[in-house]
Amino acid sequence: MSAADSFRQTSAAFAARVHGVPDGRWDDPAPVEGWVARDVVRHLVEWLPAFLSSGAGVELAKGPSVDEDPVGAWDFFAAQVQALLDDPATAELTYTGPPGTHPLDRAIDQFFTSDLFLHTWDLARATGQDETLDPERCAAMLAGMEPWDEILRSSGHYGPRVAVADDADAQTKLLAFIGRRV
Repeated sequence: MSAADSFRQTSAAFAARVHGVPDGRWDDPAPVEGWVARDVVRHLVEWLPAFLSSGAGVELAKGPSVDEDPVGAWDFFAAQVQALLDDPATAELTYTGPPGTHPLDRAIDQFFTSDLFLHTWDLARATGQDETLDPERCAAMLAGMEPWDEILRSSGHYGPRVAVADDADAQTKLLAFIGRRV
């Protein structure tokens, strides 16, 4: 699947959760310590622009405030990312920064779209929505992340691994790997 299609699919699932947040639930606690539901959106719309600017010289326009309009902030941001990935010129761009140099579309897919996929669960959990993630993608992500356990954990981006039963499903194992308690 192309990076553009991967983002389109993952973003649609996240957008469904964003648009499905019940009234009054944006300030409910999220599974990430110290975050509320709107902070999940804030994290996503704030870190990728800095990543793109510093590593590829790509600037995204600022959209609505997450504090005032988390739905509008997500929709505005996601449209820009999708347009960037759909643009054939993006294939010629590279990202250079931690952890190295990559084609820009691959860097977005590997680092951002994967993060978006995981945070879909966080937003769903925080706001009482469907927490189901694609089981095949969960299994593939876990298989790809496990060999990097020590490096990922030392980055500070993941909590301590949570123990789960050997026969747990792929989603439960992936979430436990990144430190979420299901």
